Amino acid sequence: MKRFGLQIYSVRDHMADEQSLKQAFLELGKMGYTYAHTAGTYDFITPEKFAQYAKDAGIEVCGTHYNWDRIVNDVEGTVAYHKILGTTNVGIGAMSMAPRENEEALAEFIKQFNETAKKYAAYGMKLTYHHHSFEFVKLSDGKTIFDRLVEGFTEPNTSFVLDTYWLQHGGKDVRAVIEQLAGRVEILHLKDMAAMKRYTVAGTDAVYFAPAITEVGSGNINFKDIIPLAEKCGVKYFVVEDDRAVEVGSYDAVKKSADYIKANLLD
Repeated sequence: MKRFGLQIYSVRDHMADEQSLKQAFLELGKMGYTYAHTAGTYDFITPEKFAQYAKDAGIEVCGTHYNWDRIVNDVEGTVAYHKILGTTNVGIGAMSMAPRENEEALAEFIKQFNETAKKYAAYGMKLTYHHHSFEFVKLSDGKTIFDRLVEGFTEPNTSFVLDTYWLQHGGKDVRAVIEQLAGRVEILHLKDMAAMKRYTVAGTDAVYFAPAITEVGSGNINFKDIIPLAEKCGVKYFVVEDDRAVEVGSYDAVKKSADYIKANLLD
C-alpha cells in the first residue's frame, strides 16, 4: 500500500459549510490522506468547488456514499455529479430498513440494484455497496443477508465496499471474506476494533465489554496481514473510516490513524 484515504464522514463536524470543508481537505492533506470517500450530497456547495478543494489539498475522490433515490431516479444527474468529482464508484452506505426486515423486500432491493447497476455500466461506472454487521444475521434458509447480496449482485459492475470492523463485528474472518470477493472489491475501509468497558451490573462483580470502533493501530485487527492480501485480491483504495471520531476529537483521531499507517503499513 503506497497511499491511503479517508471516508470523510469521519470528520463531518469539520465539513458543515463551504469554508470549513475547504479547510478540512487541507488539514487531511497535511496528515497524508490522498483519497476521499464521500458521505452524503454536500448540497451547500457546488460539485465543481468540492472537487477543486479536494484537488488543491492533493486529494482524489475514490468513491461516494450517495443518495439511493437520486442514484435510482436521476441517473444522468448522478453520472454528471460523479464525473465532476472524478470517480466512477457510485455507492450507498447501507440499504434501507425494509430489506433488512423483510426477505421479499431484500429480493426486490437486489433486483433493483442489478437493474440500476446496468444503467451505470453504460457510463463506465460501478455501483458499490457498503455493509455493516446487520447483513450477517441469519435468514429463513440459514443464509445471511450478506450471502444473498454476494449471490444476488450479478452485474459485473457491482462492487462491495468491505469494512474491516463491521466484518469482525459480524463474526466473520476478514481475510476470508476478502479472498471470497477477490475482484469484487475496489475500496476497503480500514476501521479498527477495541474491547471497551461498557458497564457493570449493579450488585455484582460482572463487567461487560463490547467491541468499539477505534483508531487504526489502536485495536486488535491485523492490518499488516490484511493489506497485502487485499492488494492481491484487487483492492485499489485503502480508506480509513472512524464513525465515532467526532466524539473524541475527529482531527486527533484521524491523524492518529494516519500516523500509524505511515509508520507501519506503507510500502
